[in-house]
Amino acid sequence: MPEEAPPGRVYHERVGHILKIVIDNVTRRNSFIPEMTEQVSEALTLLDRDPDLWVGVLCAEGGHFTAGLDMPKFFGPGAKPAQTPEGNVDMFQLAKMCRKPIVAAVQGITYTIGIEMVLACDIVIAAEDARFCQMEAKRGLAPLAGGNFRFLTRMGWGDAMYHLLLVDEFGAAEAHRIGLVQEVVPAGQQVDRAMELAEIIASNAPLGIQVTKATARKFWEAGEAAAIAALPEIRAAVMGTEDMQEGMRSFMERRPAVFKGK
Repeated sequence: MPEEAPPGRVYHERVGHILKIVIDNVTRRNSFIPEMTEQVSEALTLLDRDPDLWVGVLCAEGGHFTAGLDMPKFFGPGAKPAQTPEGNVDMFQLAKMCRKPIVAAVQGITYTIGIEMVLACDIVIAAEDARFCQMEAKRGLAPLAGGNFRFLTRMGWGDAMYHLLLVDEFGAAEAHRIGLVQEVVPAGQQVDRAMELAEIIASNAPLGIQVTKATARKFWEAGEAAAIAALPEIRAAVMGTEDMQEGMRSFMERRPAVFKGK
């Protein structure tokens, strides 16, 4: 008898101050089973809470990022609902956003929840062979994990409606044009490039980076007045820290800074 394929999983590994989160269900085009959604949440929560982790990279094994949900595992007889423990960062960062920056690397098929996961990330690198489609409306559904409104914040109304209403498949060049991805690289180089960018981000003061992301999120969520009102709190979060003092010393001493996240 042929050997049964192992169940899908999402695993993570530390690379210095970077947490690399890897989707691994290659035999099924990295489609998600309920256990995998829980594993993404666990990894994102670890990234959010561990002070020694400063940047995340979300990527996938094989030729595709993800074909979406393994539908029978979620909606078929005896399907097991996905669970996110209370207080955790959820897979789509809807109930709770990860405070640390996340770089996503995608390739091949990047459909439905794949797009919604990367829309919750901060920077997206796409292989030239990446193909995108928010196809829920072809199945009588609609984007249920942020795709509808996060398309708007990334692309603007016209480009968002164009792809959401046509429910079309588009490639990496179009994804780059509309702002869904920030760089397009040759296939096979997307993870290396994402890790390279994560290393650059991690070379900066982590508290300053986290506050920068928090301020930007505040503006998107509540507008400019709320972002301005939050400036005193943001100033207090970075002023007087060891990293700020090291940043000033290294500048005056003309040397690279060595930050500690304190």
